[in-house]
Amino acid sequence: MSKQTLSFQAEVAQLLHLVTHSLYSNKEIFLRELISNASDACDKLRYEALGNAALWEDQPNLEVRVAFDKDGKTLTITDNGIGLSQQEAIDNLGTIAKSGTRDFVSKLEASQKADAKEQGALIGQFGVGFYSGFIVADKITVESRRAGLKADEGVRWISGGTGEFEVESITRDKRGTSVILHLRDDALEYASAWRLKSIIGKYSDHISLPILMQKEEWDAEKKENVVRDEWETVNKASALWSRPKKDITAEQYTDFYKQISYDSEAPLAWSHNKVEGSTEYTQLLYIPAKAPQDLWNRDKKAGLKLYVKRVFIMDDAEQFLPLYLRFVRGVVDSNDLPLNVSRELLQNDAEVEAMRSALTRRVLDMLARLAKDEPEKYATFWKEFGSVVKEGVGEDAGNRDRILPLLRFASTHEDGNEPKVALADYVARMKEGQAKIYYVIADSVEAARGSPYIEKLRERGIEVLLMADRVDEWVMGQVREFEGKSFKDVARGDLELGALAGAADEAAKDEAVKESKGLLKRVKDALGDRVAEVRVSTRLTDTPACVVLAEHDLGAQMRRILEASGQAPPPGKPTLELNVAHPLVQRLDATAAGTDFDELALLLYDQARLAESGSVANPGEFVRRLNRLLGQLMR
Repeated sequence: MSKQTLSFQAEVAQLLHLVTHSLYSNKEIFLRELISNASDACDKLRYEALGNAALWEDQPNLEVRVAFDKDGKTLTITDNGIGLSQQEAIDNLGTIAKSGTRDFVSKLEASQKADAKEQGALIGQFGVGFYSGFIVADKITVESRRAGLKADEGVRWISGGTGEFEVESITRDKRGTSVILHLRDDALEYASAWRLKSIIGKYSDHISLPILMQKEEWDAEKKENVVRDEWETVNKASALWSRPKKDITAEQYTDFYKQISYDSEAPLAWSHNKVEGSTEYTQLLYIPAKAPQDLWNRDKKAGLKLYVKRVFIMDDAEQFLPLYLRFVRGVVDSNDLPLNVSRELLQNDAEVEAMRSALTRRVLDMLARLAKDEPEKYATFWKEFGSVVKEGVGEDAGNRDRILPLLRFASTHEDGNEPKVALADYVARMKEGQAKIYYVIADSVEAARGSPYIEKLRERGIEVLLMADRVDEWVMGQVREFEGKSFKDVARGDLELGALAGAADEAAKDEAVKESKGLLKRVKDALGDRVAEVRVSTRLTDTPACVVLAEHDLGAQMRRILEASGQAPPPGKPTLELNVAHPLVQRLDATAAGTDFDELALLLYDQARLAESGSVANPGEFVRRLNRLLGQLMR
């Protein structure tokens, strides 16, 4: 094929401009990305060669070579991996077939004022690492031949990082790819063996195949280092997780995490273990310090990197951890799975299921240790990932007893709104005779703290857990008790004070019910089918009325979730409770039957609905009714 000139995809042209100008402060990450791409190409060859041994040709040993020419101002990264065909070079280097490209571009634009580490992390997160070469190069030449193709079916791709690129056929005897960077004048520091070795040691030491560079020796006559023809391995060329733990420093664990996660922050914790027995594998698991922006996207692939006997198989192997642990990063390396394992096979493999159970317990145990030994770090973790961990209460019944002690809540025992209280802390502070763990759910912790449903409990010094996560209602519907104490939603059914309510309380309630029978009937008649019944409240002290749900009715949170998904929530009628000692209720009782009574009863009902769900069925009518009553008071 003769040389042809093609245009970049529009997003690529924009991306190249941003990469060149936005990541200037963290230039060295380009080498990390290009070596990572070379390693992936070798892994891909190893995988494809399982079904076609001819792809190995005459090069059975996989490697990456890094060479520089100081005089020619070039830096070349060469691998003998799978290589590229001509069409693959056009498709892979001229376009970005990734739905997140626009998102990447917008984030990169937004990060121009961020620190260098954050900027550099974006490159790897979105899989566009090849283009980072333009940070240091004003032109890139790629020469490649795909394994299995003839020598004269090689391809050369050239671009100056502007709007176009050139492609032509070449003859290339060896399979694989060479990426030749034509360095800018301000990037000549990367034509230095010492500089390159330091970057490789920092970012790519764990790569499981050798990274080679030509040896340098001191030439006394020239009084400078001279490059020799002999090549040497400059990385450890062994997977970090395969080394003994005692030989790995905390810094190395952290650097490896940053490499595989593209996170600029150090992890909160990690667990590195080799499991032997009927199933043999090594796992290295990390707990990040910060949640990704797509944490709530349950459809996004997330999981561990899977290796089989240190051969890379796949990213995001979600079969090894449940969905509520989708934030965990790391590696699992099996000695028993077949090298040609697929995602479909993983879904129906008993060995994988055993590994999943063990890895899940390992993560939960790691979190339990973090909560016990480093509570400040655990508070950081819970702030970022607590809402996701709560999903496990409903999704993983087998580990529910391990998950419940990990939960943290805000509470009336604490002045602040941060979730600091564990269930064990609550149980330890329970009043004598208290049989229930009381909680209330609202749209915010502030709203929960001011909820009318907890007035009587707060008056008696009984602690209430304050919940406001959007999953809380669903979560609490899945759990019945903790350490023998059952949970009680204070906005549902009876308050169930049990032994906490004395004989005097029961007598006062009976007397109030007896004296208020007429009022309760009149209010029920005024409200009609809006409520199931009207009764005297035992939970209110300062508020005139509240609506109480039946034990199995959907609350405001679940109703909103269903409505947002286009589903109609099932109908339900709440119970209206009246605080018969409140002046407004006493004024209502003294009001003769008629329009004024009905208006005031409806106003109290709407106020109670506002406190319960934050909305009323007819806001306009509520405002008009309130204005009419206010007008009467002003006469």
